Amino acid sequence: MAPMALPLGSRSAEALSVVGITSLWLFFLLSAPFAVIVLLAPVRAGALAAAPHATEAGAGLGLLGGVLVAMWNYMGWDNASTIAQEVERPQRTYPRAMIAAVILVSLTYVLPFAAVYFMGVPATAFAEDGSWATVAGFVGGKIMGFEWLRILVVLGGMMSAFGMFNALVMSYSRLPLAMARDGMLPKIFAKTSARTQAPWVAIIACATCWALCLGLGFKRLVTLDIMLYGAALILEFVTLVALRIREPQLKREFRVPGGLAGAVLAGVFPLALLMIALVQSESQSVLGINGLLFGVLIMAAGFALYASTRKLRKRLPEDVTAEVVEPA
Repeated sequence: MAPMALPLGSRSAEALSVVGITSLWLFFLLSAPFAVIVLLAPVRAGALAAAPHATEAGAGLGLLGGVLVAMWNYMGWDNASTIAQEVERPQRTYPRAMIAAVILVSLTYVLPFAAVYFMGVPATAFAEDGSWATVAGFVGGKIMGFEWLRILVVLGGMMSAFGMFNALVMSYSRLPLAMARDGMLPKIFAKTSARTQAPWVAIIACATCWALCLGLGFKRLVTLDIMLYGAALILEFVTLVALRIREPQLKREFRVPGGLAGAVLAGVFPLALLMIALVQSESQSVLGINGLLFGVLIMAAGFALYASTRKLRKRLPEDVTAEVVEPA
């Protein structure tokens, strides 16, 4: 993955306009093996109850770790807002897309798990990394000595990783671009490609940071990601409440119902989940440092970096959206 991060970042800068179509096709391709598992469930009901796929108790993430992984799988819905200016009729398109996405995501999680449950696969079979590939091998059996369904699930996982990376590059790279335009980051991050208008400096910077994090391991990355992402998300909810108090009559395209109480309650459950992430981070060690302390240091480094780059930051004029420079 590390060698792929920077090349994929550059590729995204060159082909940003096809990210949506690529992600859609990757979704259908990676979902195909799980659709096969669902279709095989009626004819193989209870057939895998005696298969040797159980693992020792406590070998997996545990309940708290499982909750964090579930949170990680379901977070990121607000990422789509960073590309709203590139979406036609976002006020109408976003709600429809969100509703459709929630339904699709729910079905892709519930149906495969229900299918293997009816086949007799216990929950302990999913206690280790790569469990779905192992289960798929039992479900599909062997053809010419190969566990064909297991291979398809592995290929689907690879496509999923590529699709997520491609889509996240598209959304996250817009944040440094917007911050540079507002004078919150050095203006070099506002540079865009002359041919595609992609923020190539922001993309390369993000891809470099992601590559440096790959050695931390999945569980540590999930814990840190939820903690840092959750902290940023809480700021959004605080802003929501502040605007509801200071500017209650402000015209809004979307409005959380329930008045002030509704705005406060909207952030209560995300805050509770963030507390879970903080508890879990206490048991994690990153580079020999307590996970919670490591996360706090990253946040503090952000404040320090912001203060130290004051002379490099300059708000761009309103009539200039970005400095267009084609990368060499």
